Parts: sequence; C-alpha cells; structure tokens
Amino acid sequence: MDTLFTAERASFHAALLRKTLTLDADGVPSNADRGSVVSKNIAKSIARQLRVETQAEKIAGQTSGADFESACTSFIGSTFRHLQHLRPGEWDIRQVGGRNRRQIASYEQYAHLVALDLAAKNDRELAAALGSDYTITPDIIISRGLVSDEEINSLAPLVDTSISRQTSLRKANGGRPLLHASISCKWTIRNDRAQNSRSEALNLIRNRKGRLPHAVVVTGEPSPSRIASIALGTGDIDCTYHFALRELINAAAELNLIDAMEMLEVMVQGKRLKDISDLPLDLAV
Repeated sequence: MDTLFTAERASFHAALLRKTLTLDADGVPSNADRGSVVSKNIAKSIARQLRVETQAEKIAGQTSGADFESACTSFIGSTFRHLQHLRPGEWDIRQVGGRNRRQIASYEQYAHLVALDLAAKNDRELAAALGSDYTITPDIIISRGLVSDEEINSLAPLVDTSISRQTSLRKANGGRPLLHASISCKWTIRNDRAQNSRSEALNLIRNRKGRLPHAVVVTGEPSPSRIASIALGTGDIDCTYHFALRELINAAAELNLIDAMEMLEVMVQGKRLKDISDLPLDLAV
C-alpha cells in the first residue's frame, strides 16, 4: 500500500500531465528546450517514465508557470498539513497571484515594507536609490498564525500581561502572521531568468525584521546544467527541489550522459538538490 507522500507525489504528477507536461506533434515535452539535444532527450526520458500521453502544442510560459505553481501549492498543502505532530501550528498555504509587491508586507517580518514602498512612490530620489532591492514576490507563501495566551498557557501558566510583550508569536501583542516559507516555482529555467529566485532570496535576508523564512525553489527543468545555475552555491536559497528527481537521475543514466550524471551527483550529495517529496519534511524543520 502506498504511503501518503507516495500517493500525493503521483497525484502531483497526474495534475501536471493534464495540461502542463505534454508532448508536441514531434514528441518533444513541454519542459524541454527545443534548441538543446540534451534537454530534449532528458525531458523525453522523464516523460516516458511518467507516462505522458497528452499531445498538445506548448502553452504560453506564463500559463504553464501558473499551472505549475498551482500543482506545487496543492502538493504542499496535501502533505505539509499532515505534519502537525512534527510542526504544530495554524498554517496558511497560498499561491500568490498578480505579483503584488505588498503581499509580503502582510507578514510580521516584512510589515515595514509598506511604509518603504509608499515613501519610494512619493520620492523619486528615494525610489532611484532603492531600486528593486526590497521587492519580494514569492510564488507560494506558507505562514503561521499567531498563538493565543490560552494556548501558550495550556500546559502551565507561562505568560501574563506583564511579560513577553514584544514576541511576534503571541497574538496578544497585536502582530501579523509569521512568514514561514517563500517558495519560488520555475517550470523551466532559462538563462535570462535564472537568477530571479536567488535575488529574491537575498532580499528576504536583507529586508527581514525577525526570523528568516525558508527560501526554496521548485523546478521542472530537465537540464542539470541549468538546474545547477540556481542550486549550486550557499547563503541565499535553502535548497532546490525537482519535480521528478528520481526520474531525472534515471534519465541521465539511461542516456549515459556522464557530465550530467556527475553534476547531479554533486548537487544531490551536496544537499543542494532534492526531490519534491523531500520539501514538506524540510519545511517542518
């Protein structure tokens, strides 16, 4: 009998196979770069392992990106919510639409960015000086609700009105929900957009007041070298997660792509690349 994570991973792939991961008239998968033989061959192998059958012309990048975000949101929601025994809390998991600059300011660590955004709009010199250094627009957000005094004191009298007046977790202090994770979804990784996720992760680090949220990337990119452009390195992104890592590794081995196999081994052994099924448990840390 399949475990819940195994079943949800299969459901995640099934959702993508309906209209996001398809084959065109030439049998080229929708996540492949038609200009790269390696990309096409790896993507075909992954598609074969996942039993892709839907034939359709490749949809617009913005549409496939939104569909991928939606599938990732559903997968995280259906798995992470089962980890209350490991990471208790009142969790909100949502896909962010429209790239609203102020969305991030709904959370305690970044509430001050509203004032910064307003000041920049009213002062051209300030706007020029700031640029987009404070812009953070995640694809998926996970936040934790604040805790009432009744819950804090449920096992023993821990706090009252005279103590712990500044902590962000306590609802009585009047704060906002806490941003737990910022997730960037990249159905494919093209060279001109490869560093967007890294830049936003750095902005999360620079602009926070309080605890740093998880900053991760989820991708469906078939090319190991392009995955490496985001996955390798330290200090900004926690980790990169592939939508089908097992199938990607199998594809590189099946095609005897020595360089790709070595690069994947470096990323996996270095804990810079993991499978989508690893993400919920990593978010529970």
